[in-house]
Amino acid sequence: MAESAAIRVLVVEDEPVAAQAHTTYVGRVPGFAVVATVGSGHDALKALRDNEVDLVLLDMNLPDRHGIDIVRAMRAGGHRADVVAVTSARDLDVVRSAVSLGVVQYVLKPFVFGTLRDRLEAYRAYREKVHEGADVATQADVDQVLAGARTALPPTLPKGMSEELLGQVVRALRAADGVSATELAQALGVSRVTARRYAEHLCEGRLAARTQRYAGAGRPEVEYRWLGAT
Repeated sequence: MAESAAIRVLVVEDEPVAAQAHTTYVGRVPGFAVVATVGSGHDALKALRDNEVDLVLLDMNLPDRHGIDIVRAMRAGGHRADVVAVTSARDLDVVRSAVSLGVVQYVLKPFVFGTLRDRLEAYRAYREKVHEGADVATQADVDQVLAGARTALPPTLPKGMSEELLGQVVRALRAADGVSATELAQALGVSRVTARRYAEHLCEGRLAARTQRYAGAGRPEVEYRWLGAT
């Protein structure tokens, strides 16, 4: 039996380093091929007109328009490509809007290769199922197809890190106007080393930033500030 054609992916990301990373990540997953990488909503819609695209890896916060508006424009223009939202936006209203428009996955930045690989593999399994063309026989078959690529997957974070604690760190940073690793540790009831590791992880994903806090003549202390989707 001949191998099925690769799933054609459009990467939409305005931050050059992230765009290169996402393009590289997709290329490392068997069965997927990037057909174009663009950095704006305007260029994304043009790329959809110029290329055969099966899946759009879409940043929700682009310089010219929001990702939700791009999905709406896609559907209005007759583009049926599936969408995986890749974003640092943690607004629940955005998640609800994405789901209502048929976005099949919502992946939060920062993430590692394994996270995207797992989502893409889930999408590929879903796509193979719905393209088989056979009728469903039972309610369980219907539920499986509807769940599809949205099936919950175990989180993929650096070894020793948890999604639960990462979420607590995010909430603590968002609520504070700058916080040190020591203060973060005290607020969460973890060690300073652990608090610093999570804060640094968010800095690497450009969701938080390091600044210097000067207090008297002593050595300045590193302070972490939430950046989020800005």
